[in-house]
Amino acid sequence: MSSQTSSPEITFQPDHSGGTSRIWKIFWVLSVLTIIELALGYFLYLKSGQLSDIVVLSTKCAIGILTLAKAYYIVSVFMHLGDEIRNFIMTIVVPLILFVWFIIAFLYDGNSWKILRNTNAGSKPNQMEQVHKEATEK
Repeated sequence: MSSQTSSPEITFQPDHSGGTSRIWKIFWVLSVLTIIELALGYFLYLKSGQLSDIVVLSTKCAIGILTLAKAYYIVSVFMHLGDEIRNFIMTIVVPLILFVWFIIAFLYDGNSWKILRNTNAGSKPNQMEQVHKEATEK
């Protein structure tokens, strides 16, 4: 009698060579996005005092968009979320969007609370403006 028993498990090695081209493609996409992000950041670092506010803001928005694109590729390919059914993807994405919205809302509310606290709810001038005015008068 044989020492091996038959089992319903897969007994052959799966062929993984077909997925490597997809991984290399994503690797190059992520590399290019990272190089573009670094170039934009280096550009901002070198020209920080010479650029207008709109150029700085648009460059930072471009870096943010590139970061979101990289996050999409990483989650979709390497975490296999892109291969899942739509309902499962929504189960992950909707709470994530709500979490990001909470962070933005709390930061906005905290900033407005700081401004109201500095001006005593608008009844006195802003303390930072008052310090600046006193420094320029001297």
